[in-house]
Amino acid sequence: MEFQSCVKIITEWDIVAARQLGRNVSKELGFGTVDQARITTAISELARNIYLYTDKGQICIEKIFERGKSGLLIIAKDQGPGIADIRKVMEDGYTTSGGLGAGLPGVKRLVDQFDINSVVNEGTEIRAVKWLR
Repeated sequence: MEFQSCVKIITEWDIVAARQLGRNVSKELGFGTVDQARITTAISELARNIYLYTDKGQICIEKIFERGKSGLLIIAKDQGPGIADIRKVMEDGYTTSGGLGAGLPGVKRLVDQFDINSVVNEGTEIRAVKWLR
């Protein structure tokens, strides 16, 4: 682990700060503008979920290097209510907030690797990786 930086998500402004951190780190790693936009969109969606559904959470950004590849790891972690039915929240169009329902399935499409772990009444951790092409 060479670099990791986290933003606590408490207010809507923290969503902006997390997006900006993701954009800066992805630019440092050499991602093009399209992938930077994908990364910031994924971060925005994950941070928004923390803001809407939990009391405490954070977005962490980490540069990763594996088998000659460089990438960006996004970790969204909260101590919220957890997700009872992960399969359901991963369905396109599913929403509990009245939003578009692009949410987590949208994030999964924007990144190369996506993993979600959730325990009801304990919280959720989502790890998403975007590799530099």
